[in-house]
Amino acid sequence: MKYRLLNFIACPYCKDKGFPLKLVVIDSRRYENRVLPSDLPRPLCDLYCGYRNEMVKKEQEYPCDECIKIEIVTGLLICPSCNRWFPIIDEIPRLLPDEYRKKEEDVGFLKRYEDRIPDEVKERGKPYNLKS
Repeated sequence: MKYRLLNFIACPYCKDKGFPLKLVVIDSRRYENRVLPSDLPRPLCDLYCGYRNEMVKKEQEYPCDECIKIEIVTGLLICPSCNRWFPIIDEIPRLLPDEYRKKEEDVGFLKRYEDRIPDEVKERGKPYNLKS
């Protein structure tokens, strides 16, 4: 998953209140050969810079050329409003509705990366957590 995706997605349950999603990076990969064309206007993101974890201010400069080189391999996205979380597995964010998620897979993910996952997800995360 690219950091830029955070500029476009929100919690499917909370919509306006679920933006931006909080990102926890567990593992990432760097691709040195990725280069942005020089004629593209910067910043590439218009609302939220996931790389810097801040709302975009047009008057500031942003490290778009650095950001484009990083791919998030494993991590999770957390809704700041409802505390629902979504895993990132093999570079793909799994933004599935609760009814399509599998409890054993989600709990397994939480256990596998327990030391890197925030307490609010481990204890009160939706749809599953380590206490459910």
